[in-house]
Order: sequence, then C-alpha cells, then structure tokens
Amino acid sequence: MVQMLIGTILRGKGSDVTTVTPESTVRELLAQLAERNIGAVVVSPDGVTITGIVSERDVVRRLHDRGAAILDEPVSSIMTAEVRTVGPGDNVEELRTTMTTHRVRHMPVVENGLLIGIVSIGDVVKSAIEELEIEKASLVDYLQR
Repeated sequence: MVQMLIGTILRGKGSDVTTVTPESTVRELLAQLAERNIGAVVVSPDGVTITGIVSERDVVRRLHDRGAAILDEPVSSIMTAEVRTVGPGDNVEELRTTMTTHRVRHMPVVENGLLIGIVSIGDVVKSAIEELEIEKASLVDYLQR
C-alpha cells in the first residue's frame, strides 16, 4: 500500500494558516481561535517564518498559573518556542506516531524554511480513515472478481 504524504493532506484541506504576531495579545489570539473555530495558531512576525505556536491548551494552563492578567500580555509570553514541524514530503504514518508520542495536536508544515500549511490530529485521523476505506474497497473488489 502506498503511504500518504503530508502534502496530500494539504492538497485536500488547503494551505491556509492562521498566524498572529509575537506582539499580539492573548486576547487577540483568543478572538482568532474563536472566529475561525480552530485550536492553535502559528506565531509569526511575517506569516511565513515561525517564532512559536500557541494553542487553547497553552492559554488555559497559563490562565490557571498566572490568572486573567495574561489576556493583555503578548502571545510570546505563553507560546511554545520550540516548534516541531513537518515537510510536505513526510509520511503521514510517521506524523501520527510523532503526534501521539509527543502529545502534539497541531504541526506546522514547512518547505524551504517557510510555513506552507498546518496539519491537525483531526486531519491525520481523517487520512487514516480514508486509507482504510480505500483498502477495504480494494479488498471487496478483489473478492468479487
């Protein structure tokens, strides 16, 4: 069976990535998450280089630790600065393992050092279901010959 690549997921879902600048406030970040119904945002000064990533989980944990004052702090104060990334030619199965092992739900896709997309654990699960459906159809076809 052919292994699905990250680029295949991006072709299906598109390459739109929501970003915020490091100086954006946590309140502004929350508005983006709510408006777009997403769980994480890439922190970038220019929309193509990655400074960090911040998720709903990061906000909740910092609210618990430091209180509501974080809402007016810059996103850079709560973001994860060491961001795991993946390339469009990387294998989805390997990404699934990485996301599970490291408990990461969103991974930016980078090509030639520039941000070109983002994949979520939901995208990865959807791709696994699609692979299983294709395999099932092939087996049914084989058995009906």
